[in-house]
Amino acid sequence: MNPTKRQEIFLRLQAANPHPTTELEYHSAFELLVAVILSAQATDVSVNAATRQLFPVANTPQSILDLGEEKLRGYVQRIGLYKTKTKHIIQTCRLLLENHDGKVPQTREALEALSGVGRKTANVVLNTAFGQPTIAVDTHIFRVSNRTGLAPGKTVLEVEHNLLKFVPGKFKHDAHHWLILHGRYICQARKPKCGICSIVDLCEYRYKEI
Repeated sequence: MNPTKRQEIFLRLQAANPHPTTELEYHSAFELLVAVILSAQATDVSVNAATRQLFPVANTPQSILDLGEEKLRGYVQRIGLYKTKTKHIIQTCRLLLENHDGKVPQTREALEALSGVGRKTANVVLNTAFGQPTIAVDTHIFRVSNRTGLAPGKTVLEVEHNLLKFVPGKFKHDAHHWLILHGRYICQARKPKCGICSIVDLCEYRYKEI
């Protein structure tokens, strides 16, 4: 895909949604971190349903530790892999208090040293909480990047590197949110909604159904 097409793709996505953001509900960097840990292999809807109950009760590392693992499980038990995620959150709270004065760090290395935090989670937090131009590649972004020809790659890391290379600088901060929403609601896995897609004429997918 040539640079002119990429530029136009993001101009259209920007025009349709000038200020995109995550669909996870949060009011602090710590709340976002917890929500993203919970969101692995789970829907944002299920995570929001849980955190609406949890965060009014406990929304800091210390308050979650005070709550304890058993009670925390009670709030998140409808989310997939909740037992493992609960252990990760408790351990991350300990690490934040021991190593970062209870604050969420603003570097990838420090974030990835936390329990249950991989590269994708770190990228989401860096981008959404701290405004850094990172791009977290999930299944939606991986699919859209490859299907459209925007930034093809065989691995998640390759797609991330290609997006950072090819996405024009002024769009990098919001690219993650535009692409994930496009993949979630338009360029869906089983049957992309090409008929209502705003970038269908720019997309290089061979099997478009308009």
